[in-house]
Amino acid sequence: MPNSTYEANLNLILSSLSSNATRNNINGFYNVSAGQAPDVVYGMFLCRGDVSNSVCRNCVTFGTKDVLQRCPMEKAAVILYDECELRYSNRNFFSTVDQNFTLFTMQSPNNVTVEPDNFNQLVATTLNNISTRAASAASGAKKFAVQQANYTGDQKLYSLVQCTPDLSTSDCSRCLEGAISKLGDCCNRRQGGRVIFASCNFRYELYEFYNATAEVEAVPAPPPATPSPPPASGSKTSGKGKERTILKTVLGTSIPIVVLVFLTASCIIYFRRIRRKEKDEEKNRSFFQELRKSRGSTFAEENLHPIENLMLFGRILDKFS
Repeated sequence: MPNSTYEANLNLILSSLSSNATRNNINGFYNVSAGQAPDVVYGMFLCRGDVSNSVCRNCVTFGTKDVLQRCPMEKAAVILYDECELRYSNRNFFSTVDQNFTLFTMQSPNNVTVEPDNFNQLVATTLNNISTRAASAASGAKKFAVQQANYTGDQKLYSLVQCTPDLSTSDCSRCLEGAISKLGDCCNRRQGGRVIFASCNFRYELYEFYNATAEVEAVPAPPPATPSPPPASGSKTSGKGKERTILKTVLGTSIPIVVLVFLTASCIIYFRRIRRKEKDEEKNRSFFQELRKSRGSTFAEENLHPIENLMLFGRILDKFS
């Protein structure tokens, strides 16, 4: 409800996330809570590991505004861009494996044509190998790993996995095992695919979609910052910072489209780029002209993809009471 205690605490959380995104010593991950039950709010952001501090800051700052526009009056939401992810909830999700639902799956429209069964095995083996590496990262380090593998003489497989860094080794392993178990359903013989849970995700492609030179080790996180309480809310806050990475979306020279799906008690807004036929271009062009008018070009800098080329995923749960 407008002007409720929960809304005041949510605004405090979003302000805290935005302000802490400017810090250089948190390695792209920060979480914080505000308020007391039943109006407590938990929030976090995490930025893809190979983006600069300024890109992280711009992405999170934009996300804290965008989530209120796209998910108004909601008690919980997840919004995922190419460069960062932002999440808030009235339930404590810190250091917790969340496999209650699959946030998002995606696969290439194209099948592999060379030894498809061997390709499936290569994908599974590579993802399992780097999952072990990511999960075993030290406390305060990114639970993130990438790897190249030889597929054919002139093609390589590129794979990436990550967990939120506040998960334990066993929880990260369990989360990634659950995600990888969906390979057969989502990505059988596909040239690329990904599965995203709230706490972990994987992606693989036949092209290099991540920055191979990105630093994947992290320094321990600093003590949390404490935001100021909102007026008349009687809230108290705490937070902690570690770092985390998110995958990069690069789908070649393609045209953006929008898939909008409404589910019971939820909505999904997803922007992605795929190859489209010539007849779709005019429709997409007119849509994105309107999109630019409503959203601007805040992200069109420092190697950020334009807004219409970002992947945006939002899932909304439970309206404000």
